Amino acid sequence: MNNPGNATPDRFPAQDRFADGAQYIAGRLTKGTSGRTHTVVDPATGADVLTYELAGPDDVDAAVAAARAAFPGWAGATPGERSDALHRFAAVLADRAEDFARAESLQCGKPLKLTREFDVPGTVDNAAFFAGAARHLQGQSAGEYSGDHTSYVRREPIGVVGSIAPWNYPLQMAAWKILPAIAAGNTIVLKPAEITPLTSLMFAQAATEAGIPDGVINIVSGTGREAGEHLVAHPDVAMTSFTGSTAVGKRVAEVATATVKRLHLELGGKAPFLVFDDADLDAAVNGAVAGALINTGQDCTAATRAYVQRPLYEAFVEKTAALMDTVRVGDPFAPGTDLGPLVGHVQRDRVAAFVDRARSYARVVCGGEAPEGDLKDGAYYRPTLIADAAQDSEVVQSEIFGPVLVVLPFDTDDEGIRLANDTPYGLAASAWSRDVYRANRATREIKAGCVWINDHIPIISEMPHGGYKASGFGKDMSAYSFEEYTQVKHVMFDNTAVAAKDWHRTVFGDR
Repeated sequence: MNNPGNATPDRFPAQDRFADGAQYIAGRLTKGTSGRTHTVVDPATGADVLTYELAGPDDVDAAVAAARAAFPGWAGATPGERSDALHRFAAVLADRAEDFARAESLQCGKPLKLTREFDVPGTVDNAAFFAGAARHLQGQSAGEYSGDHTSYVRREPIGVVGSIAPWNYPLQMAAWKILPAIAAGNTIVLKPAEITPLTSLMFAQAATEAGIPDGVINIVSGTGREAGEHLVAHPDVAMTSFTGSTAVGKRVAEVATATVKRLHLELGGKAPFLVFDDADLDAAVNGAVAGALINTGQDCTAATRAYVQRPLYEAFVEKTAALMDTVRVGDPFAPGTDLGPLVGHVQRDRVAAFVDRARSYARVVCGGEAPEGDLKDGAYYRPTLIADAAQDSEVVQSEIFGPVLVVLPFDTDDEGIRLANDTPYGLAASAWSRDVYRANRATREIKAGCVWINDHIPIISEMPHGGYKASGFGKDMSAYSFEEYTQVKHVMFDNTAVAAKDWHRTVFGDR
């Protein structure tokens, strides 16, 4: 175990960096006006990182007004101009990579090697991708489909987008929501989770440094109940994009309905990890541990339900438990750490409660406890493997969002695919087999927005991310995401001087 130390300024001097406030409106930091404060806490040590004034409805109104004022100029820029600005933005993000990595590790508890190698490079790559996509906001020529009329389709920006991002990937979620929206010519107000606002604020500051006009990107750091709900309900917000739990997503949809907003929802997940009896067992074990423990299991695409065909079941359980026991839990800033803390003690205790309840109906093979000693003040929890739970049990059906993998056996291929589909969720899944026909069947029949074969968790900017069923609708990343933030307009030209008169005569007769 590594000593987590203290949340000292050498990790990231957040209090100094955000002395002017934790709201970013019209190109500058300001203080919130709710009359209440919130303290960001280092989950590795329990030390205070930043105390700031929360946003209230007035701050949301100001941010929406700034975005609305910036919209005509930004929407009216050429695709090339927006692309150039986003290329500069990607360069600034790359230049500030270490700052972003340290801030993300500090507020979330992610190992620094993860933020350096995954979160920050992925964000820079997203910026570069959407810089290119900005030049491809294409309509379609439809030609003369109606007599002497020519039709074509325009794709246009929607207006002000109000987005709400979760705490598990604050930097990447800011990128996934902001970049496609502004590449398409929209302006945006983003509300990050109040417990992890640092990198969203830095992201907006980097955009300003890159020359993106004031008001195009605005950040309001406040609670969901106050700032978030006001943002979703705001009459000047044309679209709402939300990532978070299915329960909160239902509330977002309910509020957005009152003003008939465009909705984009990326909600919960309970990803199945389906291992057929011809799979490479060692590869599957390694994939399961990596897929289950990524970001301390706080990932909606994390491997949470491993279904293993019976001939491999006991060996899979034994090898997975042994590998989990080698995972190094400790200080996110220590080079050797594999697994940091959960985002806070509330989340750690929630995960522990799931495991404790499972002891009455399943077998906790390894983990199932918080470490003591040097790590006792942090929100740590050991990698945990649960076996032999029933399909309808809580740990199989509910999103735990922690470093917990549940393993169940199955007999036939039909049964395995049926069990994989047997939750309300459908965000991601993986199947493990050396048989191309089995693998292809899994990709067809598993109901999820992404199905990996012989891997679990990788994502790329060029391909879409989004779910089926209770995991929501709409896509992040890729050209599909870009299109989410546009609206389609049909334009029709009368090519003759008499067509309008003829149409009038057809409808109304001679006059």
